[in-house]
Amino acid sequence: MSTTHIFQTHLVLGYAAWLLCFGAYILPWLKSIDRVAAHRAIATLHSFRFFGLAFIVPGVVGDGLPAHFAIPAAYGDLATGLLAISALATIRIRPVFWLFVVAFNLVGLVDLVLAYSHAIQADLPAHAGELGAAYVIPILYVPLLMITHGTAFYLLGRARSEAASSSAMELRARS
Repeated sequence: MSTTHIFQTHLVLGYAAWLLCFGAYILPWLKSIDRVAAHRAIATLHSFRFFGLAFIVPGVVGDGLPAHFAIPAAYGDLATGLLAISALATIRIRPVFWLFVVAFNLVGLVDLVLAYSHAIQADLPAHAGELGAAYVIPILYVPLLMITHGTAFYLLGRARSEAASSSAMELRARS
């Protein structure tokens, strides 16, 4: 099996395993707790995205790792991690907390989409060995990050629709 096929298999299986775990354990738990706690849990996971800086550490990754993939991925992860940490630090100031929740999810999702685009352009699967110790990031960590961004937007949207429904019911009750 080629390096490309192994990498792609790892990536697909990473998503499959996380989706199964997420559906069985994590999503039901996130739906059962209040929305601040759910977003706090997601922010806590994303606060570790500073780890993406490993993509630009010589010795952790090989010299052949394409820079047009590694550099934006590293700094996009750092920005997302700092925004997630900011969300956690401002949890007692709810409007600011929600601003940072939306910001880290938007920045983080854009970062992952751009990283996938750059990985395709750089033919990253063919250079997977250059990831070195950072190989686990796209295989184990990125699928979970992508799934939690989707979940965060789902929870944010659900909260808006619930608020709109309760407002509409209040208006009908008053009439």
